[in-house]
Amino acid sequence: MARKKQYIESEVIDKAMNLFWRNGYESTSMQMLEKEMGINKFSIYSSFGSKHGLFLESLKSYKRKVNNIFEKFKNSSNGIEDIKEFFYDSVKICHQPGSEKGCLVTNTYNEFVGKEDESINDEMTKFMEDLKELFIDKLSADKTKKQNDILKQANFLLLAKHGLAAASKVNSKKEIEDYIEMTFNNL
Repeated sequence: MARKKQYIESEVIDKAMNLFWRNGYESTSMQMLEKEMGINKFSIYSSFGSKHGLFLESLKSYKRKVNNIFEKFKNSSNGIEDIKEFFYDSVKICHQPGSEKGCLVTNTYNEFVGKEDESINDEMTKFMEDLKELFIDKLSADKTKKQNDILKQANFLLLAKHGLAAASKVNSKKEIEDYIEMTFNNL
């Protein structure tokens, strides 16, 4: 007879997510996960298959955590002003209780770039493609913009968002605000 889990899976995934968010995938050991999650290695392997499987679940949990700002962004209708507000909203999440600094997706993207990990790369590619499509959609609200300019600006914004995520880990609130304002002065 199978033993009943003595933990709530969503809670231990969130604990793992925060640990990966703070330390990155490679620097997070199974011992650290056991301590942070409050469960043993056997339970981790039984529920998630591996550290890698747990990490994928952590990325999904992070996406759910930030989903509200993406839904707000997706449903907005003020073009570039919506993108700017999205930038501010994405920085605010780092200051919520239970959040780490920076962006777990950007941290993961930077850590796994050039590595042959298809499942992680697929997750990162999908996330970035979805974000770029949202930028294109909001930039297209300005009917005077040419399609080629919209694509260039969407690429610029994607890179600016990566920069913002990295900067939010170490820069002051004023520096972050100046960065966002200057980014949008260039559009």
